[in-house]
Amino acid sequence: MMSKCKSEICKLLLRESFGEVAEEVAFVLLSKGACPLRQISTETCLHIDKVRKVLVVLIQQNIVKFEKSKRGFTEYFVDVEHLLWRHRIPRYIHCAKTLYGDAAELVVEDLVHHGQLMMSSVVHTVTNKLNEALEHAGHQKIGSRVVYDKFNLLAGTHFIQQCLNQMETTGDEEDLDERDLSSLYKVPAFNAKDGDRKRKRSTDESEPPSKRQKMSADNDTVSDDGIYWKINHRRFHQYFRDQLFIKAIHNKIGKKAADILQTMLRLTEVKSDDICFTSNPLSFTEIFQAVPRDLGITRNLCEQYLSLMTDDSMELVSKVGESGGGMFVINIMKGLTALCKSHLESVVQERFGSKSLRIFRVLLLKQHLEQKQIEDLAMIPSKEAKELLYTMFAQNFVAVTEISKTPDHAPARTYYLFKVQLDQLARMLLENSYKALSNAIRKRIAETKENRRLMEKQERVDAILASLEQSGADDVQKEEILLTITPSERSQLQKVKHMINMLDQSELQLDETIFVLETYIFYHDQKMKYRH
Repeated sequence: MMSKCKSEICKLLLRESFGEVAEEVAFVLLSKGACPLRQISTETCLHIDKVRKVLVVLIQQNIVKFEKSKRGFTEYFVDVEHLLWRHRIPRYIHCAKTLYGDAAELVVEDLVHHGQLMMSSVVHTVTNKLNEALEHAGHQKIGSRVVYDKFNLLAGTHFIQQCLNQMETTGDEEDLDERDLSSLYKVPAFNAKDGDRKRKRSTDESEPPSKRQKMSADNDTVSDDGIYWKINHRRFHQYFRDQLFIKAIHNKIGKKAADILQTMLRLTEVKSDDICFTSNPLSFTEIFQAVPRDLGITRNLCEQYLSLMTDDSMELVSKVGESGGGMFVINIMKGLTALCKSHLESVVQERFGSKSLRIFRVLLLKQHLEQKQIEDLAMIPSKEAKELLYTMFAQNFVAVTEISKTPDHAPARTYYLFKVQLDQLARMLLENSYKALSNAIRKRIAETKENRRLMEKQERVDAILASLEQSGADDVQKEEILLTITPSERSQLQKVKHMINMLDQSELQLDETIFVLETYIFYHDQKMKYRH
C-alpha cells in the first residue's frame, strides 16, 4: 500500500505536468489499483473518450501501463516509480550534457518530453534544432550523422533503450534473459541511400555554397523499423550512485583516489548487473592501464591509493585475490550503507545534538548495548545519557530488544538492549523526506500562482526590451519601458525570485536524500529476498 506522503507527491507531479484531469484519472488508479476503462470513467465522472485521451498521454509518458485481466478486460495501472522519477528530469538532461555534449542533451530532452519516440524522429528534430542554433551563430550546419552517433553512444552506454511492446510481451525488463536484454540497446543502422549521387551533386562547383551546404545536411537519413525508444532511468540512477561514491572518496582520501575509483566504476558500469551487491573483479593491471595518463598517477601511487581505499572504514573497495597484481571489487551494498548512515547521522545531529550523535554512532558500531555500556562507551554522564537515549527512543531513532532470563519477563530479570534498525529508520526518514518535498512543491506552486500577474508583466517587459535592442532603439525608449515596473513591484519580484530559488534548491537537496535512502532500501530488500 502506498503511503499518504508518496501519494501527495504523485498528485502534485501529475497536476504540474499534465493538469487536473490527468491527476484525477491517475489518482483513481493509485487508490483503487488496476482498473478497466469504464470503471475509471465511473469513478471520475468523466466521459469515457476524455479518460481514453488522458490514458493515451500517460501511457506515452510510461506512467500508466496495462495488462489483460483474468476475465479478459484490459486493466490500467500506474507505474509509481516512473511517476516519482519525473522530478529528476532536469538531472537526467544535465547528466547527458555533462557526459556527451549538447546533441546528447537534446536527444534526452526530446525523449523525456515525448515519453516514447522513434529514433528517426529524434534524430530529425535534434538535427534541426542544432542547425537553427548554428545558423543563428553564423556557423556551418551539421548532418544528421552527428546526432545519430550521439544517439548510438547513449544506447551503447545504456542511457536510452527500446520500449517493450506491451501488446506482445508481459512483465518488465527484469524478466528478460541476457540475450533479449542486450537487444534493447541495439540501434538500427544509419542509412545514407543514394548517398553517392547526392554527394556528387553537392560537390558540383556549379551549385552555390549555401545550397551545397543545405543539401549535405539534409541527405543523411536514418533507417527506422518503427521501434520506439525511451530513457533508461535505472542507468541514470546507477550513474548518480557512482558519482556519490566518487564524491565520498574524494572527501575522505583525495582527488587521485576518486579518479582511480571513477576508472574502476567505468570499467564495470555496463558489465555488472544493475542490482549486483559487488562489482565484477578487476585486476590491478587492468585498473592501472585504464587510468588516464594525463592524471599523472604512477604505478606505485595507484597501488598506494588502492591500499588506502581497501583499508578505509567505508569498505567501498575490497581486495579479493592476488592474480594480476591483485584483484579488486567495489562493494556497492557496503558503500550505500555507509552513505545511508552518513545521512542518518546528519539528521540525528541536527535534531538531537552532538552528544546524541555520539550515542547513535556507538550503537551503529556495536549494534546491541545496554544502557550502562552506552554511557561508558559514549563517555556521557548517566543522567544525561539516559535522557538523550530515551528521547531518541521516543522518536523511533533507537529500538529496544528485550531478553528475559525467566518466562515471566520481570523487569529485574530482563536485559534491555538498545540498537539502531537501519532499514526501518531509513524508511521513516524517507517518508519524512517525501512530506518535506511535497510541502516545498506546494509552497513553490502557491508563490508562483500568487505572483503570476507580476511575473508575466516582467516577462513582457523583457520581451519588449529584447525586440528594441534588435531594432537598435536608443536608451531613452528602453528607460521608458523599464519604468513601467514600479520600485515596489521590482522589490516584490526580487523577493519572489529569491523565494522560488530557495525552494528549488531545497527540492534538489531533498531529492538527493530521497535518492540515497530509496537506493539503500531497494538494495536492502533485494538482499533480504536473495537470503530467503
